[in-house]
Amino acid sequence: MYDDVPLVVPEINAEDALKHNGIISNPNCTTIVTLVAINAIAKLSKITGIYASSYQATSGAGAAGPVEMYDQSEAILKARAEGGEGNSYGASIDPKVFQYQIAYNLIPQIGGFGENLYSSEEMKLQNEGRKILHLPELKVSCTCVRVPVERSHAISTCVITEDRLELDAVRKAISEAPGAKLYDEPDDKKYPMPLLTSNQDIVYVGRIRRDLVNENGINLWCCGDQVRKGAATNAVQIAELLIEK
Repeated sequence: MYDDVPLVVPEINAEDALKHNGIISNPNCTTIVTLVAINAIAKLSKITGIYASSYQATSGAGAAGPVEMYDQSEAILKARAEGGEGNSYGASIDPKVFQYQIAYNLIPQIGGFGENLYSSEEMKLQNEGRKILHLPELKVSCTCVRVPVERSHAISTCVITEDRLELDAVRKAISEAPGAKLYDEPDDKKYPMPLLTSNQDIVYVGRIRRDLVNENGINLWCCGDQVRKGAATNAVQIAELLIEK
């Protein structure tokens, strides 16, 4: 967040990478996935606010995250087969990576809570989003949840714009956006999911619909591999951008 350190997603603010003083920062994984999905909307109309809930895979906590999830799941299934009772069927669960059991569970906390009761992970989408999108007044209300998924973060997002946008225009813009793939065919049950988006570099976007509370709101659902586009690939793309320029 230092003023003299560019925070870069090449598909969005490539020009910022050239204003560095020796250091360029890679954004948070959830920020990258979300902003790649909604950048096309920002080009149609200024974004004034975002409501978001993230569903973040266990690998976002490091290589030990999925191991803990699978170990807990195995222990619970074994205890269940042996006739155990309770939520964990009597299995011995000793969380180390996460605050609580993650197998068959959700944890609505990633990072520590601040004075405003939002976690550090939740505030990144607003603070980093303002810098990357060049929208210093952007307001974001976010809830980050750890889910028992191995890979790929998913984000439910309501984007509020200055102008009322038509859904066809939004879909067209997203379909043409670099780094994004429109995957939105609800009649055929086609929508982004972690299993579809893991081990590749594109952010899938679907479930696009008008918000029923705010007439200038657009709801969407996006998924992207937080290990690749949310981290490693984005860093490589920044390096490639510097070489190219």
